[in-house]
This record gives sequence, structure tokens and C-alpha cells, in this order.
Amino acid sequence: MKRYDGIKNIMKYVTNEIVVGNIGFPSRELYEIKDRNRNFYMLGSMGLASSIGLGLALSQKEKVVVLDGDGSILMNLGSLVTIANQNPNNLILIVMDNCVYGSTGNQPTYSQNIDLLKVAKSAGFKNSYDFNEINFKDILIKNQTDSTFIHYKTSSGNANVGIIDLTPETIKKRFMDSI
Repeated sequence: MKRYDGIKNIMKYVTNEIVVGNIGFPSRELYEIKDRNRNFYMLGSMGLASSIGLGLALSQKEKVVVLDGDGSILMNLGSLVTIANQNPNNLILIVMDNCVYGSTGNQPTYSQNIDLLKVAKSAGFKNSYDFNEINFKDILIKNQTDSTFIHYKTSSGNANVGIIDLTPETIKKRFMDSI
């Protein structure tokens, strides 16, 4: 399954939750699948979707779903430790792991050599799951007592989607107005 289909699987259950899309193609795919004001499309700052999601989870009551990538999470592994220690119960961090830097030319990442689920558990995530072994809808609607990490293995490749035709200012304004 490609990341595009994985994002579709996730977004069919998202209703009023805040969603942070990872840099590049993941945000573009999210935009095409289910554009909404409560989506934050991160157009730059590779590696920071998890940190942005943490800040939102600490400042909002609603659930925050972060769609991150393996390359981005590897770039900012410190965010896993910080999230696990801050432990907001309304944060769901989903790492879409396709073993490549999809937005920059599909160069391989080191996720093919390590188990990101074990990394999250060792960082302190009490709720750590493989996407294929859970019912995501149940995770989304359940009131968690801790932050949640979900590893979602996908195949490499980007969907043939257009660019996000919103300015960064428009993305920010409509997102801020919605939360």
C-alpha cells in the first residue's frame, strides 16, 4: 500500500480533529484527499511536524493527529523523547514509513535498518502500535491517558497530485481561525 492510500485510510475517520501534514508530498496528498480548515499543511521545516503537533496538543483540547514520515522523524528523534515526557493524551503521532525521503527523490532512509516502533517504545511511548494491528477508528475516538505513536508501513512512491494552491498565509489564517 502506498502512503496516499494510507492517508485515505486515516482520513476517512477524521472528523473534527486537528491534523498536521508532513512536509512535501504527504501534505499535498492530504490536501487532495481531504482538504479542511483544521489541516495544517507544513510546507517547510522537515522534521518538525511532530514538534508542531506537540505544541498544538499542549495548547488545545481536541485530538491532534500528526501525519509524519520516517525521514522526518529520523531527522528529529528528540521529538519522540519530548512528546513521551510531555505526554499529552490528545496527541496521535502516525509515522508513515516508506523507507525513503519521498519528497526529495526517494533516497533511502535508515528506517529500513531499525524498528521505529521499538524506538518509540524505548523513548517512553506507552501507547505504541503497528497500524495493521489496530482499529484506527477505536484509537481515534477512545479517550487515551497517554500520547499515542502509530507506525504505518507503506511502500515508496508519491501520488500524482497537484501542488497546494493556497498561500502559506492562507493556510495559517484558515487553520488558526478554525482552532
